[in-house]
Amino acid sequence: MRRGVQVLQLPWVQRGIRAALAAGLAWQVALLLPPVLSDYAYYAPLGAIIAVSPTVADSASAAWRTVLAIVLGFALAVGVFELTRAVPNALTIALIVALAIGVEQWRLLREQASWVSFAAVLMITVGTSDPAEYALRYAGLTLLGAAVGVLVTTLLFPPLQLTTAVRRVARARELLAEHLDRIAGGLRTGQVPEPGEWAARTELLGRALDRMRSAEAQVERARRANPRAHRWQGTAGSIREQSRALDRVAVLVDDLTTLVVEFQPHRHGLDRVDGATGWVLADALEGLAGVVRIPYHATDAEPDERDAAIDAAVSALERLTTLLRTSQIADDEGFFALGAVTVGMHRSLRTLEAHVRFPAEA
Repeated sequence: MRRGVQVLQLPWVQRGIRAALAAGLAWQVALLLPPVLSDYAYYAPLGAIIAVSPTVADSASAAWRTVLAIVLGFALAVGVFELTRAVPNALTIALIVALAIGVEQWRLLREQASWVSFAAVLMITVGTSDPAEYALRYAGLTLLGAAVGVLVTTLLFPPLQLTTAVRRVARARELLAEHLDRIAGGLRTGQVPEPGEWAARTELLGRALDRMRSAEAQVERARRANPRAHRWQGTAGSIREQSRALDRVAVLVDDLTTLVVEFQPHRHGLDRVDGATGWVLADALEGLAGVVRIPYHATDAEPDERDAAIDAAVSALERLTTLLRTSQIADDEGFFALGAVTVGMHRSLRTLEAHVRFPAEA
């Protein structure tokens, strides 16, 4: 039972169900129209499929932009055809396609722009005998099907893309924490990779962050004109907050990682407190990784795992700050790099809203 519910939560499964239902309904509705239209009912399912998009807003957008592109293509083809009757058909088609490609650059059409050239060629090849009637059949029935597609998308579990977004946020969070743990491990063993080698390692995290941003943007679009949006407002808001916080922290972490890898401040003789600089820096990075992994508190009444992670991170960062304040090598590039790393970690903890809630009694 649970497996079946999980399958139904997959975006492509939901879209498949909506598209199938919309296509069938569009066909049946088209058959009820007068013969001049019902004889070409197969255009309606085409419009329905076009309009079934991942979100209600995307469905409505795809519907009207597609119909607009089709009408523009038809009008362009008829106009050029009438003006070039004495020209060989091959040249007429070539001119129509060239002009259609130009029209497709209109930003208003977006992803549906390619329908201009498709509709133009369709009109010039099969619709010139009666352009007005052909345009009514094709564009009219496509619009009808698109309307059915938008309606089905709105009423049949209108997607918010929450499951995908939650999964991608969690994946980006884990990879970011692993990224911090890996560089900390390298500091402990003295085997920090070269800049080129580390750049290759960050590609996986970069792709995960891109997918997270895309999923968060998809959730935001899905909330528009969605009758279920108010029910999941809290979850959608949480996804937005987590995604944007992780995005900001990832930028800071990328900067501090670059500083550690390129300048390797732990090898510049800055260890003026107990313990080598590399270990102090590694503790701070691991502390930040622990906070990244636990986004929320389990309770407001007593300390929890997130509090423990924050305490560890703050304590490690205080030791790192002490290391900087007691160092006497203020003109060394490693000193400046370590200072920038420390500032980056302070900013990361603020972005993650990691503050000590239950200070220990003196």
